[in-house]
Amino acid sequence: MSLTARERKKLAVGLAFIGPNIAGFLIFILFPLVFSLAMAFTNWDLRLHNIFKGNDVRFVGLENFVRLFREPDFFQYLGNTLFLMMAIPFSVAGSLFAAILLSQDLRGGDRRVWGGVLACAGLVVGTGALVMVGAKVTAMLLLVGGVAGIVLIGGVVGGRTVHRTLFYFPHFTAGVATFLLWKKLYSPHTGPVNHALRPILTQFAGLVTRLPVGSVRALALFCAALSAAVVLFGVRQLRRGWRDGEIGGLSIALGSVLLFAPVVAWPCCGGSAGAGWVVVATAVVAGGMLWVGIAKPRDFTCTLDRGLGHGLIVCGALMVVQFALLGLGNVFTDLPAMSADGLNPPEWLTQYSWAKPSIMIMGFWAAIGSNNMLLYLAGLSNIPVELYEAADIDGASRVQRFWNVTWPQLAPVTFFILVMAVIHGLQGGFEMARTMTRGGPAGSTTTLSYYVYTQGFETGRLGYASAVAWTLFALVFLVTLFNWKFGNRYTND
Repeated sequence: MSLTARERKKLAVGLAFIGPNIAGFLIFILFPLVFSLAMAFTNWDLRLHNIFKGNDVRFVGLENFVRLFREPDFFQYLGNTLFLMMAIPFSVAGSLFAAILLSQDLRGGDRRVWGGVLACAGLVVGTGALVMVGAKVTAMLLLVGGVAGIVLIGGVVGGRTVHRTLFYFPHFTAGVATFLLWKKLYSPHTGPVNHALRPILTQFAGLVTRLPVGSVRALALFCAALSAAVVLFGVRQLRRGWRDGEIGGLSIALGSVLLFAPVVAWPCCGGSAGAGWVVVATAVVAGGMLWVGIAKPRDFTCTLDRGLGHGLIVCGALMVVQFALLGLGNVFTDLPAMSADGLNPPEWLTQYSWAKPSIMIMGFWAAIGSNNMLLYLAGLSNIPVELYEAADIDGASRVQRFWNVTWPQLAPVTFFILVMAVIHGLQGGFEMARTMTRGGPAGSTTTLSYYVYTQGFETGRLGYASAVAWTLFALVFLVTLFNWKFGNRYTND
């Protein structure tokens, strides 16, 4: 069917408007993707294939991918990426906590609120006066006191709008500028973080040396006991969900893998033998309880993947808490020996064992006021008030209101945030590593995305770097498939 002159003119105008966008997509997105996929199957190396050497680029098939899985560095950097992603549950919890706080309206004449305002104002004025008379008050204390006072006073005067704006305002700051600021904060000798920690650690080391060694190391057993309680709590949640028909067999299996992963990894953690036996014994008992619970016939049946999102979120968060408790137990085990020589603040970004935790702390600070907080605010505003009124009539406490009303209603939002956080975690880490640590020390902060950069633009192995990039794409695509399979269901429920 031929077009009229008027229709051809409209088509030409439309193509003129969308032409630049299509051209940009073809040149800057589609062509690089196809070209990088082709490079992944070649031996392209800028050190061998350039204008000064006559070597030809050859097709090598899957050689780059085979070499990738034989490289120890690849698995180390994949482990770094996964380790940094262990901060996701804490970041999600921080965003939710901030959203719950910001959903409250502090504007008014409540005595407790005005008492907090006066306390913050007194803190700022008092620390300022101490600095003027020459007292050694750290800049960090002034910064925390001043920011806390400004945020609280602004919320009382302007209401929730001011509070939310102040919390979200750091999200507008450029990433590189934020990383440089934190690099200065983490400076071992001149940074305000170590300046604030140094006198505290000195006093704490003196206290530890005065205590019996056994009482300090007993705290490692206490941490192991807390870890055991976390395992039992997770097993109880899985059994209850299975009994009520809210969790299927696949959810039980994947949740159990996450829940018992710290027990499997315990021999590699270097903890004390006593704490290890507590953890292993608890795992055996908890595993038996879980098996007995799912072996019993239940009144309500469900699909195999029912409750998968809830099981993964809860068990994943409990797994991270277990690893944190076991790591803290290791610290208590070695604390008497470390205190004898004096406790010094860590060197943060230049120390192998502290480099990744330093970045995780910075990421937690950035996540509290991020887009996740806005998503939770939107989710909280959509929870029917009638549910809270029914909970109040039943005499539910605040914890029960949160666990039985707020958390289930926020499950779709939480699932979406978790999936997007995992995708971002797999892809992220380049700017932080490039700006703050250059991937060091000893490759402890090199992620897969930074590994692609170093292989492609520093060593010149373009073919191998393309293979790493497409392997990273495969990991992200698996998470996306998981979201397609289960995400829409939980979002639409």
